[in-house]
Amino acid sequence: MHVRRRLTPLIFTALLLLLPLTLLAAVSTGSTAIPFATVLQILLDGSHLLHFRESWDPALAIIIWDLRLPEALGAALVGAGLAVAGVLFQGMLRNPLADPFLMGTSSGAALGAVIAFILPLDTTYGLFFSLTPLLAFSGALLTVLLVYAIARVGGRTPVVTLLLAGVVMNALLVAVQTLILTLSPQAQFNLQALFNWLSGGISVNSWWPVVIVGSLIVAGIGGALVLGQVLDAFALGEEGAAHLGLRVEWYKFLLIMLGSLLTAAAVSISGLIGFVGLVTPHMLRLLIGPRHRPLIAASALGGASFLTLADLLARTVIAPAVLPVGVFTALIGAPFFLYLLRQSKKEYRWS
Repeated sequence: MHVRRRLTPLIFTALLLLLPLTLLAAVSTGSTAIPFATVLQILLDGSHLLHFRESWDPALAIIIWDLRLPEALGAALVGAGLAVAGVLFQGMLRNPLADPFLMGTSSGAALGAVIAFILPLDTTYGLFFSLTPLLAFSGALLTVLLVYAIARVGGRTPVVTLLLAGVVMNALLVAVQTLILTLSPQAQFNLQALFNWLSGGISVNSWWPVVIVGSLIVAGIGGALVLGQVLDAFALGEEGAAHLGLRVEWYKFLLIMLGSLLTAAAVSISGLIGFVGLVTPHMLRLLIGPRHRPLIAASALGGASFLTLADLLARTVIAPAVLPVGVFTALIGAPFFLYLLRQSKKEYRWS
């Protein structure tokens, strides 16, 4: 415990340095490589923090500000949102296997995306968002509300019932998706695009999605930090939390909605990206301990860097082709997590 406390400031310092470095690498790398120094000059000049004599090609500024920076920030926001949602669900359910998609969020978002892809409408409909992220966001939240309503019995929501309802709802909605795709003549024209969305990938082509989704995710992370001590109480079990004077059912609902909002906001611009919300909290729990406020902050930073790096690799490893970013979240995260688990040289402890 004392070693963890001494390491925590170093880990936060490393995370605070890693995030801007991964963002800088993501912005500078692409079909047109841009030197780090040029990227920094363009960003500082464009943000009016400093002024530089324009010695670069004006096209580079357009590439950075209109294309690469929104996508890099989108990846960071998605990673932060999924990681913090993972902390919330794992802490509330006291289940190390809980992830942001446990409550049916993924199947609800996927069903919304399927409906968007088969509708005979222009998918760029809407002022700020295309139809796909809007329906994915709505599907994710509505599914979680339905799961919660089904699991609630006699004014209580038992954890086991909640988990079972989520699992069954996932299976049901996957079956509905398959039925829609099988029966819809429109589906065959959009299967590749739908596959790409389901495989995960940051889909940001303007600043408005970054601003809107970013506002939701930043607000959600702020709410999670406020509830950090509530999660510490949940570590004692529901009875222990109730003995401390907590309104257990109210806070359980609040945590479920907050985690689901973070997840729904994230998948609206990324599709389904697994592993970030499952592994990132565990990695950092092993390093800094189980207290939830520092764990939430560290997970937000770690998840942001993790997904930004994964997205960068997905875009560059076999360029100009782009691999699903979910491949890299697993290829990067799984070996590192197993290494940390092995290096701890003891049984994994929840608290």
